[in-house]
Amino acid sequence: MKKLNIIFVIIFSVSSGLANLQESLQYPEQEIGIVEHLGGHVPLDLIFVNENADSMYLNEIINKPTVLSLVYFNCPGICSPLLSGVVDVLDRMDLKPGVNYEALTISFDPNDTPELARDKKRNYFMAFRSGPFPEENWHWLTGDSLSIKKLTDAVGFKYKKEGRDYIHAGALIVLSGDGKISRYLRGIEFQPFDLKMAITEASQGRTGPTISKVLLYCFSYDPAGKKYVFNFMKVGGTIFIIFLIIFIAFLTIKKQSKSGESEVVHGK
Repeated sequence: MKKLNIIFVIIFSVSSGLANLQESLQYPEQEIGIVEHLGGHVPLDLIFVNENADSMYLNEIINKPTVLSLVYFNCPGICSPLLSGVVDVLDRMDLKPGVNYEALTISFDPNDTPELARDKKRNYFMAFRSGPFPEENWHWLTGDSLSIKKLTDAVGFKYKKEGRDYIHAGALIVLSGDGKISRYLRGIEFQPFDLKMAITEASQGRTGPTISKVLLYCFSYDPAGKKYVFNFMKVGGTIFIIFLIIFIAFLTIKKQSKSGESEVVHGK
């Protein structure tokens, strides 16, 4: 009975630790990067301005699975390769824009203008190789600071202004037709299969975990270097705690086993 109680306590301790670890993976405290809000919703009543200087509610655009990218148009860093990655994956994916999905790029810099959005859109549309992409199915929006904050807060997009530029992460966020956050695809390069699966799940109202959640736990964003670096302290501490729990459990069970054997011997 004592052995069972000890084992139960050990299992409970390990389970609690794993639960805390899972929570930290899902809602990591960070200033810059992405905190995933899978299953949450973006506020569709927000107003933005498209590349033609027309004001639009998000619900006028997001009525089917939507591939959202958050950038700013004067970005000297990852925004350009991110948008090139969007062009590349949309160019190679066999789903039909306007039928299966919409694409949506929104600037999180309130100083960006519709004219700048229009110029950027024109430049990136010239990069499609398999044929012209329908202009009406990839929307490029700008907005005021309040609308931007509500949107970025809703999707967990954390960024920080540094001088004239912003420090931020790169990802695609796939939304369902009712604005539900279905999947995050992190990085600046994307595989057609991954995006197709994410769009398919969004069309069914499903949400899916991000494969790179473990990577997010293992890596931390370095504002100085503007890149992700391996977090030796966090990963090493986690491994140490796991081995410590296993070691204590082993010693405890071994001690109880010897005690039980001793009682049997004395009983004889």
